[in-house]
Amino acid sequence: MKVNVVMPQMGESITEGTLIKWHKKKGDRVKKDEIIYEISTDKVDTEIPSPEDGVLVDIKVFEQETVVVGTIVAIIETNGGAVQIEEVKKEDVKKDETPSTTQVGGEIIDVPMPKMGESIMEGTIIKWHKKVGDAVKCDEIIFEISTDKVDTEVPSSADGVITEILFNENDTVQVGTAVAKIRTSSGLVKQKIEEQEKPAKGEQEYKQETKLQTFQPSNHQADNLQRSAGNKFFSPLVLNIARTEGISMSELENVSGSGIGGRITKNDVLNYLKNKKSGITAVPQIDYSKAEPLPVRKTDAPKYTPGQRVEIIPMDNIRQRIMYHMTNSRDTSVHVTAMIEIDMSRVHNFIEQNRETFSKDGIKLTYMPFISFAVIKALKEFPLMNASLDGNNIVVKKFINLGIAVAIEPNGLIVPNIKNADEKNIRGLAKAIADLGNRSRTKKLVPDDIMDGTFSITNYGVFGTLFGTPIINQPEVGILGVGAVTKKPVVIENNGIESIAIKPMMYLSLSHDHRLVDGMLGGKFLKSIKDTLENFDTSIV
Repeated sequence: MKVNVVMPQMGESITEGTLIKWHKKKGDRVKKDEIIYEISTDKVDTEIPSPEDGVLVDIKVFEQETVVVGTIVAIIETNGGAVQIEEVKKEDVKKDETPSTTQVGGEIIDVPMPKMGESIMEGTIIKWHKKVGDAVKCDEIIFEISTDKVDTEVPSSADGVITEILFNENDTVQVGTAVAKIRTSSGLVKQKIEEQEKPAKGEQEYKQETKLQTFQPSNHQADNLQRSAGNKFFSPLVLNIARTEGISMSELENVSGSGIGGRITKNDVLNYLKNKKSGITAVPQIDYSKAEPLPVRKTDAPKYTPGQRVEIIPMDNIRQRIMYHMTNSRDTSVHVTAMIEIDMSRVHNFIEQNRETFSKDGIKLTYMPFISFAVIKALKEFPLMNASLDGNNIVVKKFINLGIAVAIEPNGLIVPNIKNADEKNIRGLAKAIADLGNRSRTKKLVPDDIMDGTFSITNYGVFGTLFGTPIINQPEVGILGVGAVTKKPVVIENNGIESIAIKPMMYLSLSHDHRLVDGMLGGKFLKSIKDTLENFDTSIV
């Protein structure tokens, strides 16, 4: 029996996925739940297991291809019989004929500009790691690209040799356009024999024509392209927005571009429309070649280059996303941070006395489930802390999805959330926190895990930090920072007599959005957490 393997839906809002790696090739035997391929979506990367035991008899979607949810990516034959893999020779293939998928070697395959997101229509090649004639291995990085959203490295989809590089560094290319060609030495490829001759034209003219032929514009778009100025290039997405919103070419050419080389991006056009509707007139672009140079402001920050006893490390995708989200949150919310000190004696003593009992049930008892429980109780008491802002409206959530920040080696951070956390007790919270941490570090999260959070906790105390001022996880209005629990001398009062005792103390810091949360609300929220933890009813555990 043949079983279809389909592109899974990794979240309610996810409509497509990019197949980034095959762990099996055509003809391989697979076991149920064995990992056979990996996918990437706008939200998360994950591994996909086989649905059945059998033999992988056909692969229909290939590495770096993006397909909609539900598309058949492969077929598994479950009867366990031998599978014959046909060999297709190049001389047996007629021109313009595309044979079926096969296990082949020595064929020419295209290296396309990958699609890095639903709204990404083009990418700029920023660095080639290989040159013509170089041998490459499957999954070896061959070039780097930059898009409106992210910079990333692109690996080879097969073993072979680079036979042709069609675009240079700093060239901007439409998604799906071949940027290089590889002659394969072995491996699974989508065989496509085609003969192309470069026009007898100058290199720049040829590349410009190649750019414009990578998509099928409407008559209106084609006319716009022909009338666009000089070297100015508008992506199909930008042209489509302009056509839909009635933006003339003269207007479009005066929009300030934030992309590489001043290129106009989707966000540039959308911001222009937003300002236009608000009555803000466009600022004409300046011809800087005719303008007087502006005075250079001197700074004390030195400019480093490789070789000066420094190492220049490009940011990876995760780090760039963190940078974007942190900067966006800083520029969105009016951050105010309040702190409070808490006596953790009651919780500390309970953990010390019951740690082994809980471990027998597979539960690692820490401070975090108790802190989370206290936070949930406070969120119910002060629902504006569980809200977000939508323009001039306050959106108060009737559910609590509690975000738990997780550090990822070597230098990353992600904030998955516990769905309906208010329905869980201490044991349930402990298990959920451990589960999110494990799946974050092993790339097992799904998009829903990091969506729709309502309030977040970050535990920097695990690294010994006493207190900090965390950045709010948008679009939430507050985040709680948890410091290390340390023993210190404190003044206590008993029957009017003061004395000094050693107590396990902890600082909590609350960063809140002052657009909605004032000092009074933030202070009451922290006080509620303090009261719950210092007087914790351990009988409910």
